[in-house]
Amino acid sequence: MQRASRLKRELSLLATEPPPGITCWQNENHLDDLRAQILGGADTPYEKGIFNLEIVVPERYPFEPPKIRFLTPIYHPNIDSAGRICLDVLKLPPKGAWRPSLNISTLLTSIQLLMAEPNPDDPLMADISSEYKYNKQLFLLNAKEWTEKYASQQKRASEPLGEKVNQSERSTANDATAQKRKGSDISKKEKKSRLGS
Repeated sequence: MQRASRLKRELSLLATEPPPGITCWQNENHLDDLRAQILGGADTPYEKGIFNLEIVVPERYPFEPPKIRFLTPIYHPNIDSAGRICLDVLKLPPKGAWRPSLNISTLLTSIQLLMAEPNPDDPLMADISSEYKYNKQLFLLNAKEWTEKYASQQKRASEPLGEKVNQSERSTANDATAQKRKGSDISKKEKKSRLGS
């Protein structure tokens, strides 16, 4: 019961005040199965990438952390090929730092931070970790390539659909702007005379 009420509260907060670059929603009315998207941060090799994540909320939540994994492949020392994430807040003590006071929003923000600042000293992918430590340029190049290959395709795939919506919006917007224009010439002249005086 506690899980359901807590999750409802968290989801409504995530919908109304999501952290920057993060969205989270319920997957087909299953309260314990959530999906999230994290936008790759600016000035990181993941910039302009859209990364999908799966969140499985356990029966004992909030006393047990949710299981979160990447569905979008990502080139990162702390995230393996199955999308599992090496992050202390995703594990129970004594090994981890999960506390019932944390929430899904906090976890997603922590993952976003980990994307921007990998922790090569606690890696899941040893080869990527040593590349990050000893050949940063190659790491950045590979991470960018993966982002372009896996994380920006979703954008391309959804564009045609978006364009159709935009075209219908444009045609109604054009009608509205055509009507507004008649009156807008006057207001521009008024503004100029006000600025001049």
